[in-house]
Amino acid sequence: MSTFERLSAYRPYGLAALRIITALLFIEHGTMKLFGFPASQMSGSLPPLMLFAALLELVGGILILIGLLTRPVAFLLAGEMAVAYFMAHAPNSFFPAVNQGDAAILFCFVFLYLFFSGPGAFSVDNRKAA
Repeated sequence: MSTFERLSAYRPYGLAALRIITALLFIEHGTMKLFGFPASQMSGSLPPLMLFAALLELVGGILILIGLLTRPVAFLLAGEMAVAYFMAHAPNSFFPAVNQGDAAILFCFVFLYLFFSGPGAFSVDNRKAA
C-alpha cells in the first residue's frame, strides 16, 4: 500500500481542519463588520446589504465551525462570496490580486467544496444518535 493510499484514511480529518480553519477566518470578517474586532477601517453604521453580509458571515461561520447544517449553509455562503466578489471587487480590476478579491474567491470555492463533500470529522452533522 502506497503512502498516498494510507493517507486516505485521514481524509475526514483533513476536511474537518479545512472546514474549521475556514470558518474561523470567515467569522473574523463578520466580527470586523459588526463589532470592529479585530480593528477595521469601517466606521459608523453598516448599510443594510453589508449588515446582512456581516450576519451571514458571523452566524454562517459559526454553523460551519461546528458542522451544523454544513451543506445548505456552505451553499448559501458560497453564493454570498460570489455576489461579494462581483459587486465589490470585480468592478475595480479584472485581476483578483489587484482588486483584493482573492479571499472572496477562495471562500466561495471552499464553501462549494464543503457543499459537495460534507463537513468531515468532528461535526454535529455527523454525530451519531445515542
